[in-house]
Amino acid sequence: MLELRPNCELCDKDLPPEAADARICSYECTYCTACVEQILFNVCPTCGGGFAPRPIRPRNAWRSELRLGLANHPASISRVHSKFSPEDIASHVARIRHLKPNER
Repeated sequence: MLELRPNCELCDKDLPPEAADARICSYECTYCTACVEQILFNVCPTCGGGFAPRPIRPRNAWRSELRLGLANHPASISRVHSKFSPEDIASHVARIRHLKPNER
């Protein structure tokens, strides 16, 4: 199950579970749409993969027998920040941004 990290790992913007502008890579690195499009150019600074919209976890357990939803599986409250410097990110992105995610 996804962690649903609470913030953009680059600009620290709040990304609550219902945020439509949260983007994740296949390792769940989490960024806001603005950072993905304007700084990262769809390149994850950690793995080099691309991003997809983060799914929104329903608030309600629509099938009570399964005990799903945010009430039973809350989002993470641990804020995460990229360990890479802005210069390192820019270099990494510049090196591979010309490749499509499925070619990286």
